[in-house]
Amino acid sequence: MKSFRFHRAALAEAKAAAENYAAINPTLGQRFYDTLDQLVGEVRAQPALYRLFDPPARRHFRRPFPYAVIYLDRPDHVWIVAVAPFKMRPGYWKDRLG
Repeated sequence: MKSFRFHRAALAEAKAAAENYAAINPTLGQRFYDTLDQLVGEVRAQPALYRLFDPPARRHFRRPFPYAVIYLDRPDHVWIVAVAPFKMRPGYWKDRLG
């Protein structure tokens, strides 16, 4: 399994989403974190499995949360560049690749 790194903005997105869900219901915030943890684990285990979204980036998501993990498969790690809400402007995270 590959190691992983979060872009600081992706980590902030994950935290903000979890806080928003927790404000609705504390268990919902925890479910979001658990789902995100599962997604990251699956990406780490098989990074090439998930769809090329905007090459070289790939994405992985799961219902019921409308968020996708956007990542790059690097030789020695998976780099998570966004925890992107489906309603965000497409490609808003591309400036993080530089």
